[in-house]
Amino acid sequence: MTNYQVDVLIQGFPGRAICHGGLGWSTVTLIRGQGKVILLDVGAFGMRKPLQNRLKDFQIKPEDVTDVILTHAHYDHIVNFTLFPKATIWMGEAELAWAGQQPPGFNPIPELYIQDLLTNIRVQRVQPDHEFLPFITSKLVPGHTPGHLLFILNNGETNVIFTGDAAKNRAELMSGLVVDTDDAEQSKSSIDLIFKEWRSRPDNLLIPGHDLSMRLNENQQPEYIGKRKAGIKVWFSETVETSETIDLSKI
Repeated sequence: MTNYQVDVLIQGFPGRAICHGGLGWSTVTLIRGQGKVILLDVGAFGMRKPLQNRLKDFQIKPEDVTDVILTHAHYDHIVNFTLFPKATIWMGEAELAWAGQQPPGFNPIPELYIQDLLTNIRVQRVQPDHEFLPFITSKLVPGHTPGHLLFILNNGETNVIFTGDAAKNRAELMSGLVVDTDDAEQSKSSIDLIFKEWRSRPDNLLIPGHDLSMRLNENQQPEYIGKRKAGIKVWFSETVETSETIDLSKI
């Protein structure tokens, strides 16, 4: 079996702003192999420059991206699909249909982008339990949204599991409780399914929607891989030449 190369381009962050709504700092992953250049989730508006820079790090142009896979319909995971003009867009059929039925409101659904996805000829609708790309399979994990999909990459000796926001971070995985869920019981069942898939093979890698990547330790508990990097640059002085950086990685 030919392995894919998997690289996290943008590291998700397990937090939110108190006064200014969600941070929208979600994970974006690059998957290369089988003649494909795939992005799994593509982030929010504020991620455009960092995403552009990270793609340049890998010498990838927007037109080189062959496929974009979307876990669910919230703005911080989908809006940048428009930046990849030649990519096939893969999204759960039930999730897209549900999102298209929601009226504009105070929710994370970017209604104009959803309307484009509903009519865009590059969009392919994914069914649960379907290998829609070589060695990449979908699973239904409702709760956070009704049609949210989990994606499992069979990468040779191990799997890579992409949870999106079915389990956004380590706290949700360990507690079994999901913040911002449409259905708490469904979310709990979805986390049970995530752990079942995670434990199915030794050393499976889990990449969540808003946190560092993880593996299970010898006690079968989630353990971080890598080092967190997050911060905010602020101007609290009287000149633009003077700024401060608030490091969020150690809080």
